[in-house]
Amino acid sequence: MAVKPVLRMGEPCLLQKAQPVTQFDSPELQALIHDLEDTMKFMNGAGIAAPQIGVSLRVVIFGQKPTQGEDEQKNPRYPDADIVPYTVLINPVITPVGHAMATDWEGCLSVPGMRGLVPRFERIHYKGVDQYGNTIDRLVSGFHARVVQHECDHLDGVLYPMRIPDLKDFGYTSVFFPNQEMQDE
Repeated sequence: MAVKPVLRMGEPCLLQKAQPVTQFDSPELQALIHDLEDTMKFMNGAGIAAPQIGVSLRVVIFGQKPTQGEDEQKNPRYPDADIVPYTVLINPVITPVGHAMATDWEGCLSVPGMRGLVPRFERIHYKGVDQYGNTIDRLVSGFHARVVQHECDHLDGVLYPMRIPDLKDFGYTSVFFPNQEMQDE
């Protein structure tokens, strides 16, 4: 498979509602997932959505895929965050659990070099299927919930800057975090 170019904010594919997947365990779906994995790993992403590589399907992956013989690992771009289990999530449905929101910094592979303070639901319930059509049904909170909401927003044509309530809280990573060595998203 291959590392694909990541589309940047402004590209039409990133602003469209992605189509549901109807065929599971197909060679085409497996190839897409491998491309997403390779691209996310190369970019040190916490997650990636199919529209970010120009494929308008409701497919996201997130978490660090452990290499053979290793445990799941933290993402190098978010070393203080909890470990998010590697997941292929297709045709997701997210339901907030309660009304509590948390605001935290987010970046995006499609908005490189920038960060913003984004409010997200603290707890969510998400359902969907994996690449084989097996049901995924989880209740999550914290960083895991934030990553899922961020990636699933891509499936509806929403990028995180669209969720920032005050644009004073959106800018270049190097300006907001001048003493931290952060990779360009």
